[in-house]
Amino acid sequence: MISERRLAILNLIIEHYLKTGEPMGSKTLCQLLPYSVSSATVRNEMAYLSELGFLEQRHTSAGRVPGKASYRYYVDNLMDAREMSPYNKRIISEALSVNAGDPERLLNDASRLLAQYTHCIGFCCAIEDPLDCIQGVDLIPAGNSKAMLVMLTAGNKIKSSLININCPIDQDFRYLFYEIVNRLFIGTALTDVSIALIQKAVLIAKERVFDLLPVLTSLCSLCNEASNSKLMLEGETNILSHEELGNDVYKLLSFLADKEKLIEFSKEFAKTNIKRSLLIGDENPLYEMKNTSTIISTFTYGNNQCATLGLIGSMRIDYKKIIPCAEYIFNTVDTLLSKGGIK
Repeated sequence: MISERRLAILNLIIEHYLKTGEPMGSKTLCQLLPYSVSSATVRNEMAYLSELGFLEQRHTSAGRVPGKASYRYYVDNLMDAREMSPYNKRIISEALSVNAGDPERLLNDASRLLAQYTHCIGFCCAIEDPLDCIQGVDLIPAGNSKAMLVMLTAGNKIKSSLININCPIDQDFRYLFYEIVNRLFIGTALTDVSIALIQKAVLIAKERVFDLLPVLTSLCSLCNEASNSKLMLEGETNILSHEELGNDVYKLLSFLADKEKLIEFSKEFAKTNIKRSLLIGDENPLYEMKNTSTIISTFTYGNNQCATLGLIGSMRIDYKKIIPCAEYIFNTVDTLLSKGGIK
């Protein structure tokens, strides 16, 4: 049983460390506690909390700092969350509404805002869907033998590419292109789009197949891009200011540079069917993230599309400020995704 006095001591030590990164000794605690108590008594209480794994003493004569277990206890039982200001809420809502109709851009904007407002690393991952297919394709002339190719998938992914075309993009060219698209590409799973479809297009395009080749190959590339999981990181340099990570910061940055590991982490989290979670220290399943705090949320939208959004920081983040901020961004993204498609 943790007494009220022990909880007060633990709370003071954690909040002091989160703010300053410095240990706290018994004399300082005696001055901050709202009642009179001796230094010896405080030291005994600190020793008890250390036995529970809540506090650590890095040097014999130094004060105490929080242990890994204390952060979870603090968030669940002691933390007094700091509500975001109406002004910041309005700024975030307006920023997220800009790309509300494009899920991937919306998630990218959200990860950027997470990095900006929390001073951590923001990330988002659009997870591939093997059943996603082409819903629509448009070819827009852009002058000087150029055209913009735009593709929309059933999962609300929008991909585009600017193409050089060495022939007039006239009505006959576009009619032939749309005939090929409608007969071969619309409704086709993204993973089934390959060079084999272009070979089939020869039977339709005949002598004009070489004129259409740049557009068809570009369409194949867009399908390939849309069919794979996509990870975006924002604010990687923010982590350099998390001094408590020490040399581990470079290991973390090296880990993040290999995006496949974070993509797999996102996929595995999405499979758990947990809406969102705060993972502190050893709660993180990956070794490279054992000294971090990670907040991650899963989103389902459109035609059963799935994505994750989150942030990564040290365990010494300002939980009472960052958690409400992340929750507000997550909830706003959830609302906008729900409005943008059938959920």
